[in-house]
Amino acid sequence: MKVVIMGCGRVGARVAAVLDHNGHEVTVIDINSRAFRRLPDEFHGRTLIGTGIDEDVLKRAGITDAAAFIAVTNGDNRNIMAAQVARNIFAVPEVICRIYDPVREDTYRRLGLTTVCPTTVISAQILDHVMSASTLGA
Repeated sequence: MKVVIMGCGRVGARVAAVLDHNGHEVTVIDINSRAFRRLPDEFHGRTLIGTGIDEDVLKRAGITDAAAFIAVTNGDNRNIMAAQVARNIFAVPEVICRIYDPVREDTYRRLGLTTVCPTTVISAQILDHVMSASTLGA
């Protein structure tokens, strides 16, 4: 499966490494070439300097043949824009977008984007742990 990942921070690098290790064709886009240092030495995918909201950069990354596009930069606006470009212009079948703001997550989920919100996920895990611990002590 061909996957394009925008953002080579901890999450992007981890996802890219796992997908590559499992035999998928991975291209990682980042605006900072130093970010690619996070990829393991055995990474066989491609890296591309640029932004995932630029259609030419996306085309060079192979977006026209991609089965999935993953937007995991630190910027909600960039992730949302890139995800919409991937979905609406290039018709990528699976588009996943990280959004830190839970209010935005709900809005964009209603517009059909698959979103992941670390704020919501981590809060839920913490609350589950605290609540289960408090019921044990009650």
